[in-house]
Amino acid sequence: MKTNEGNADRILRIVAGLVLLSLVFVGPKSNWGYIGLIPLITGVLGVCPAYKILGLSTRKVHPTK
Repeated sequence: MKTNEGNADRILRIVAGLVLLSLVFVGPKSNWGYIGLIPLITGVLGVCPAYKILGLSTRKVHPTK
């Protein structure tokens, strides 16, 4: 699969995923924190299925030579 997330998007997703996932272990210790796996995985892989369906991309496209 081609990546469809730019660097800033990926970093934001990873940070948000880690923050949400931390709710499972610290703070309210809620199982809702596991929802953080979604942005974490999409940020690490660089592929967002929702972007693919909607035809979006935040990745910069470099011109080919």
